[in-house]
Amino acid sequence: MTHSMSDRGLVKSAGEPDLLDAERRRGRGARSNVSGRFESERREIVDDGWESGADLPAFKTTLHQDSARRVISRNDSPDISFDQSINPYRGCEHGCTYCYARPTHCYLGHSAGLDFETQLYVKPNAAELLEAELAKPGYKPSTIALGTNTDPYQPIERQLGLTRQILEVLEAARHPVGIVTKSALVLRDADILSRMAKDGLAKVVLSVTTLDRRLARSMEPRASTPGKRLEALRGLHAAGVPTAVMVAPIIPALNDHEIEGILEAASAAGVAEAGYVMLRLPLEIGQLFREWLATDYPERASRVMKLVQEMHDGRDYRSAFGLRQKGSGPYAGQVAMRFRLALKRHGLNECRERLRTDLFRKPAAKNGQLSLI
Repeated sequence: MTHSMSDRGLVKSAGEPDLLDAERRRGRGARSNVSGRFESERREIVDDGWESGADLPAFKTTLHQDSARRVISRNDSPDISFDQSINPYRGCEHGCTYCYARPTHCYLGHSAGLDFETQLYVKPNAAELLEAELAKPGYKPSTIALGTNTDPYQPIERQLGLTRQILEVLEAARHPVGIVTKSALVLRDADILSRMAKDGLAKVVLSVTTLDRRLARSMEPRASTPGKRLEALRGLHAAGVPTAVMVAPIIPALNDHEIEGILEAASAAGVAEAGYVMLRLPLEIGQLFREWLATDYPERASRVMKLVQEMHDGRDYRSAFGLRQKGSGPYAGQVAMRFRLALKRHGLNECRERLRTDLFRKPAAKNGQLSLI
């Protein structure tokens, strides 16, 4: 894929990437935009002495149409509790510096850096595709997760409403759905979720990484503030929607001291369940996260990475099931113990909400043939 100089800069030899000007990436999470690992050329900004980059524009959000033929993705990972998911968007404007989904943008010919936050792909026919898949003769219902690879309530959802359209299809089919988000926009759909929850068909998980507004704005620049996420949990609880909180990711020497505080705040907001995931740094994310640490928390950078590597046998990351989300070793064990004690203190996870599949009604086929049942 060819990139213009205004997008990526001039071709240069391999080496450490130059960080982009702060004004160009204002309001974004990544500090660089190095070409994806599948590209034949590596393109970065360099100073050629002519000040040619001085007037380069800020990174703007660009939408592309994703011409997907199906919308339900399936997985068999033992680390997660669902086997079906839907992502109406690819890429995420929230810009979380640590996002484990960033490397997937490289398959599209983009960078895992700023491209992931600014070159977004949308599936305008997601609801139509979903209805068709649910109507197939061999389809068997199981909980569909929204928000597994990118946030279904990222800012462009206000404009496009694809997630709400998906929920409308699921409600009509009486199909169970679980949502994971960092956005208070989920409250917009409390009407649908409340109705579904009455029949045991809906559950919402809010990811709360920190209660510190400054830290949140730095590493999750376009996600809802921590306070707004807690308000969303309270609002959903009041609407009768089962809620949970994910303390994710837990970052050593940065937000790990907040575990107890987050669970206390979530419990006060009506949350009944909680979980956590340690920081994950696969592929390009390791370099992107280091760049962010170097610019925003340089005094903690070495300590953070030392503890991360202690959990992964001296490496940034291990992809093995059972280890990739929790790590191993003394530090990982200490975090697990603290989390268990905090759960017990606040009465969390004493019972788990299991969504129903027995109410499923297959949508009518679009060929006009009606169901006999």
